[in-house]
Amino acid sequence: MSLYERIPNNVNLSTDKRLLRALEHWLPNYMQWWSDMGPEGFQADDVYLRTATSVEPGGWAHFDYVKMPDYRWGIFLAPPEHDRRVGFGDHFGKPVWQEVPGEYRNMLRRLIVTQGDTEPASVEQQRLLGQSAPCLYDLRNLFQVNVEEGRHLWAMVYLLHSYFGRDGREESEELLERRSGSSDKPRILEAFNEPIEDWLSFYMFTTFTDRDGKYQLLALAESGFDPLSRTTRFMLTEEAHHMFVGESGVRRVVRRACEIMRETGDDDVRRQGGVDLPTVQKYINLWFSLSLDLFGGEVSSNAASFFSAGMKGRVQEEKYPDHLALEGSYHVGGEDIPLRNAMNEVLRDSYIEDCEKCIARWNRVIDEHEIQYQLRLPDRRFHRHIGAYSAGCFDPQGHKLSEEQWNARRDEFLPGEKDFAYVRNLMVPVMEIGKIAHWISKPTTGIHGMPFEFEYVRREQ
Repeated sequence: MSLYERIPNNVNLSTDKRLLRALEHWLPNYMQWWSDMGPEGFQADDVYLRTATSVEPGGWAHFDYVKMPDYRWGIFLAPPEHDRRVGFGDHFGKPVWQEVPGEYRNMLRRLIVTQGDTEPASVEQQRLLGQSAPCLYDLRNLFQVNVEEGRHLWAMVYLLHSYFGRDGREESEELLERRSGSSDKPRILEAFNEPIEDWLSFYMFTTFTDRDGKYQLLALAESGFDPLSRTTRFMLTEEAHHMFVGESGVRRVVRRACEIMRETGDDDVRRQGGVDLPTVQKYINLWFSLSLDLFGGEVSSNAASFFSAGMKGRVQEEKYPDHLALEGSYHVGGEDIPLRNAMNEVLRDSYIEDCEKCIARWNRVIDEHEIQYQLRLPDRRFHRHIGAYSAGCFDPQGHKLSEEQWNARRDEFLPGEKDFAYVRNLMVPVMEIGKIAHWISKPTTGIHGMPFEFEYVRREQ
């Protein structure tokens, strides 16, 4: 099969000989990376996966069994908007760029590389999780997330190869050379170097870290560089599923904890082989705080530059009355700062509001079981490594702590080694059709109209 037949696309790959040659050179390296760093132990299995074959409503979600190395990673841009204009910044109202504006070349490449680096990183973080899957439904969902992160890498590599020449080709190679957690060549953003060794971490990652990805993509979808905008708009259709996997996964863990308490009359869920709600809270504290750092510093000249250049905007920029943001201010950490310098915080506030809604949905499950417990987001100052709060120590309520107090109480707030060890000990794989691990409840519905009792992954015998 020729490359352009193997890679579904709407970018005229078959007629763009230069791009075709570049991707033909990159493909073997990508496949080697997938073999080395993709899901370990499942490459020969048939998985019931969704594949995008076009951007039309009937084409972006084709379901069938496929072996992951044979997955058709596509390159898709959302349909162009007629007479689209730059929606914010110093170029507000001008026609969007179809080619890279020279003065913003380095800035734009940096944005694309940083976004692109997160995609293979998450696959690397999750590569061993399949070996401890709680059921075939979750195993399949993990692999769906993995292949779509791979497709999102293709989306960014397409932009690098198409618009950045030799620099873009070199950056594309480096995207395959960095490794999550490596001491020599780590991934660019620290949350993508954190180990994910249990399914509760995976659900939290796809809830909170992929939700950060949603907001970064929404901000890039506003970009005045039209190919980037169109690429990220299509990526958002797949990112929604990743967040569903995470949020529904945590909800099922919470529901099972509540069921155990109600069925046994024992509030010690661990004694009954489940994940207790205080442990769920610690995992929330960890992954939410790590994800907050991904937005960058509260006051940022880089964010101001991205906005003024028209490269990265606010979510749903059209809802704001002032698209220049030259005169307004934003309240950050007790003071008002120029609005353009606060764009990271504007985006972070939207993200936190979204996460609060997610927590509320989990708490409804607890309320339905008439259990006196509430999950909460920690304060934005808690456990930060980037920005205004990184130098201090704070508890989840945002109260200042001394370093000695933090060290003494750290395991109250975040999972300690005993917590991780307990959760890992629960991660016994369940690969029988229709069966599920004791620590998580069944999903309410299956995938694409299929029942839970469906062979979502056909294991090679």
